[in-house]
Amino acid sequence: MGGFLFDDIIFGPVKSRRLGVSLGVNLLPTDYKFCSFNCIYCECGWTDESHKKVVLPSRNDIQERLESVLTLRKENQLPIDSITFAGNGEPTLHPDFAEIIEDTIQLRNLYFPEAIITVLSNASIIHNSKIIGALLKVDKNILKLDAGTEATFQAINQPKGNLKLHQVVDYLKKFEGKLIIQTLFVQGFNQHKGINNTNEEEVNAWLKLVQEIQPESVILYPIERETPENTIHKIDIQMLNSIAEKVQEIGFKTEVFY
Repeated sequence: MGGFLFDDIIFGPVKSRRLGVSLGVNLLPTDYKFCSFNCIYCECGWTDESHKKVVLPSRNDIQERLESVLTLRKENQLPIDSITFAGNGEPTLHPDFAEIIEDTIQLRNLYFPEAIITVLSNASIIHNSKIIGALLKVDKNILKLDAGTEATFQAINQPKGNLKLHQVVDYLKKFEGKLIIQTLFVQGFNQHKGINNTNEEEVNAWLKLVQEIQPESVILYPIERETPENTIHKIDIQMLNSIAEKVQEIGFKTEVFY
């Protein structure tokens, strides 16, 4: 069962094929996952619903910890290619997310002006104008879209509340193309129901949404690590490349990470 958690506010850096030397920022608890989705493939495991009061690191703590790490790496001439907001759930859930992005931009400009700032988000909170404004300021605004139909969206991402796929698409369209779509393709079962966003019907529905959203580019990838739902599996590279070709045919730059 999946359940890998990041145990600090600042983690890494890790060597990322997408982002180079990537220094991670976790705005969420370090001992459990806090998210607005409960994705069946999440490396952090299932979303923890048992905590009545969620304690998040403060804006000041995040700023101080990030500056400390950046200072040390600068003094030791250790490179950073990306400061990447990811961590144990959905980063935009932090109430000071927009202000933290402003702090990070200032620190990046001071210590590593050539580095980019990246946010990996599930796109569930981007109805908030402050979140949209903050994401428009980062260099790589990478937002999730794992399904083309409502049933598959609910089965794979299992969003909290009454969030629907069409709402997420409407949120994504607000960026007017200033975003990168990231999609994980998967096959298997969840609660004895088949899950497959790789078949022709699903892919065609997803492609139509991509055309509506008009992103800068699209990232495709399969399961990479252990998952909380052990009845799903990694698709083969040929299938992923075939989907990538369809994305390119409709005019979007596409990257496959396998």
